Amino acid sequence: MALILNIETSTEVCSVALARDGIVVHSRENLTGQNHAMLVTVFIEELLAESNLAMEQLDAVAVSGGPGSYTGLRIGVSVAKGICYASRLPLIAITSLEAMAHHVIHHPDRYQLPKTENVLFCPMIDARRMEVYTAFYDKEGKQVRGIQADIIDHQSYLPFLENNSVLFFGNGSAKCRDAINHPNAIFINGIITWAENMIPLSERDFQLQKFVDVAYYEPFYLKDFIATIPVKNIFNGGSQK
Repeated sequence: MALILNIETSTEVCSVALARDGIVVHSRENLTGQNHAMLVTVFIEELLAESNLAMEQLDAVAVSGGPGSYTGLRIGVSVAKGICYASRLPLIAITSLEAMAHHVIHHPDRYQLPKTENVLFCPMIDARRMEVYTAFYDKEGKQVRGIQADIIDHQSYLPFLENNSVLFFGNGSAKCRDAINHPNAIFINGIITWAENMIPLSERDFQLQKFVDVAYYEPFYLKDFIATIPVKNIFNGGSQK
């Protein structure tokens, strides 16, 4: 069991959660975007103060490793690595898409999941225009198609949809409703990249001692960046573009 700080900045959501033994203790989130560099360290300081903890009392830091916004990922990973360096903590990297899929899979009643055996989960992160970052998971949480950047049209995912109910969710799914109109396509609203969704996976990886190298770890950007900010500005309230 462990005390883990979870940081999620891969999309417009800036979210931080402190978890003890896989259960959330305190969390903070902002859904408006464009404020990650200013907010993430403030959120962390507030959570530790509320819990009467020092950074050195943490057992690990977990960070969303992508895919997602280049700038958002860079901010989150830079902050996580800085904490790990300073406090000599291990670093855990969680895939943004897996965290969303795990959350939906483990709340079947909340999201009224179909009872059929043939069901797949397709979390989507917006990648601008009609493109999304996505992967497919089965009901056990196993990845059945790797992470890709897909351009969505009326032919998208037909091989999956012909024989399965496919649940689409995440901030990239809304724009796909009109294009993906197969009767087996099910869209779920309200699923976001949220630090609390990372908690079961970060606890799992801590128990497995599945850590990444603090010095060399880089997030999974998937695509080349469009705009960014200097790392030196992250702790000075630098704005995202």
